[in-house]
Amino acid sequence: MFAVAAESIMVLLRVRVLSTRHFSITNNNNKWHTLPPFSPTPTSLSPSASASTTALKWVLRCCPHLPKPLVHKLFRLRQVRRSSSPTIIKRVAAKDTLNSGDTIFLPLSVKHIPTEVKRHSDLTPHQIQFVRSLVLYKDPAVLVLNKPPGMPVQGGTNIKRSLDVLAAACLNFEYPDSPRLVHRLDRDCSGILVMGRTQTSATILHSIFREKTSTASDDIDAENRILQRRYIALVIGCPRRPRGLITASLGKVVVDNGKSDRITIVDNSTLLSSQHAITEYHVIGSSSHGYTWLELYPLTGRKHQLRVHCAEVLGTPIVGDYKYGWQAHRKFGHDNLSDVDSSEELCKEEMLPFGLTLNKGSISERCPRLHLHCKQIVLPNIYRALQDVQSPHYDLNQVGNLALTAPLPPYMQRSWDITNS
Repeated sequence: MFAVAAESIMVLLRVRVLSTRHFSITNNNNKWHTLPPFSPTPTSLSPSASASTTALKWVLRCCPHLPKPLVHKLFRLRQVRRSSSPTIIKRVAAKDTLNSGDTIFLPLSVKHIPTEVKRHSDLTPHQIQFVRSLVLYKDPAVLVLNKPPGMPVQGGTNIKRSLDVLAAACLNFEYPDSPRLVHRLDRDCSGILVMGRTQTSATILHSIFREKTSTASDDIDAENRILQRRYIALVIGCPRRPRGLITASLGKVVVDNGKSDRITIVDNSTLLSSQHAITEYHVIGSSSHGYTWLELYPLTGRKHQLRVHCAEVLGTPIVGDYKYGWQAHRKFGHDNLSDVDSSEELCKEEMLPFGLTLNKGSISERCPRLHLHCKQIVLPNIYRALQDVQSPHYDLNQVGNLALTAPLPPYMQRSWDITNS
């Protein structure tokens, strides 16, 4: 498995070099700003396979210095073109899928936008210091953060501050490119978040996370996994067995007359909308209060996978998960935290930047927060792999792994102390 992944890295590097050469040749066009031709990304475990992408994602990948709102505006005003042959240039929509060799053209005016975006111009020194305090590890290829609960990873509707935007503003550390997301964590989840510091490293990391999901099986031999993730969760109740493997497909259902959706267990895994999901769990310990601490090892990376598997398969919803465990919380006398975000109790704590609070929300309070934390990630040392990939005797087994660990947020540590007292 590691040897194949190494071969994939070499292919990615060759693709990157070829794209750069083409850019230097075609960028002389006096009417359009020409991007490198699209090259499908080989997957980490199967270099012969490839992943397609949309026109929007390719522009953002090739032009990380361009503000995202500007890129979206260019597509909205139909100012982006695509060429599949030297003589034919057509308008392209943001969601259109690119074919291998397609070339994207942007208005020439984008070349006059400064490459060096004004960093953290609208952030206070206190906010900048807080964002930088989240860094657990960095090398020339990888940036690892301890994501605080309540901070969305990616922007969206009604989201003013997201971690990807803040990282682009504060965490470049003299690099020309902004850190890139390679996986996600739920907004209320905390713990390790891995980002790629360059386009090449981000592509490889994203491929590793993607392949982990698409090739996952019931084999729980941790030593053979190219990527290992360990979560800590506090649940209501106790599983019947102290350890086990959950294999239950997931699907999305629409509720509230189409106003929202939720993930649920799908019995018929042959449905097109279902996604296979596998989670390994170990019981750490139970308390007399009716709670149990679990170690969760997701072998796939589906949306809300751990929360749904705990609530619907084990019958032990995660503390603070009112979406999938509201009935259990009602029996325990817990209320929905979303109803008391502005209460005086939460406001008594000194607010951290961006309105975050980390001390409030343990099981000693009326409205506990989500107790789900990505405690550890083990993955290949991408920086060393990229350094050694040119060697004729290159072996990914020799680059070693990065073992990254994040401490619990204060409110989860408080719950840990309570249940172990």
